[in-house]
Amino acid sequence: MKLQEKDVFDLLDEKADFYNSIDFITDDPIQIPHRFSLKQDIEIAGFLSASIAWGNRKSIITDANKMIDLMGNSPYDFVMNFQDSDLQNIPQKAIHRTFNHEDFIFFLKNFRRIYSKFDSLEDAFLLNENETDFYHSIERFRSHFISEKHRGEKHLSSPYKNSASKRLLMFLRWMVRKDKKGVDFGIWENIDARFLSLPLDVHTANISRKLGILSRKQNDWKAVSELDLILRKYKPDDPAIYDFALFGLGVSKEFE
Repeated sequence: MKLQEKDVFDLLDEKADFYNSIDFITDDPIQIPHRFSLKQDIEIAGFLSASIAWGNRKSIITDANKMIDLMGNSPYDFVMNFQDSDLQNIPQKAIHRTFNHEDFIFFLKNFRRIYSKFDSLEDAFLLNENETDFYHSIERFRSHFISEKHRGEKHLSSPYKNSASKRLLMFLRWMVRKDKKGVDFGIWENIDARFLSLPLDVHTANISRKLGILSRKQNDWKAVSELDLILRKYKPDDPAIYDFALFGLGVSKEFE
């Protein structure tokens, strides 16, 4: 039997509250930035972890830890002070699936460049007046971050090309959302959580369709925008909290 919209969101509210707990960190890539307290360390560790967040979560966590180890467990200090010899010590093999050592070095060099201009990555994501989501913000960030044509830029997906930009939206959720549950960091003070969108992947999209809150068949930015309309209707100040609920329903296989 198809649930009524209110019943769907009663369910999602319940699941969001359940999965948005400190226990969530144990098996999720967000555990990597939780190793740190310095804002820039959290940003770099979070950005790198989110950038390889596809496939098996255990593998993502293992490979994200490899990157942190290669930076001497001090991401910001390494980014700002590495020498060419340090980069030569990075093994010439894949870090995580198609994210290889060249991509990692590309990210490191561009982190240094962007931190030479901004104190925080937040400054490169700030929204302009009248913007209601990160559609343009992500593109501005990409223009700041990508210094030259490089294969590594494929790991920074573009809403202008209708990508759902799942990994960037997940990173933004981590940095922007603030509550007392202890999962997301909420260390960015100048961006409001109401502008966040759902980090849409295969699983959250499929659950959304089964619940009847997403009709679009493609997992793209248009689908993200479609979900924005209904998620913000029920949680206008914190729509991305439903990421926990949809993820949880996917893990529990309740709607398979």
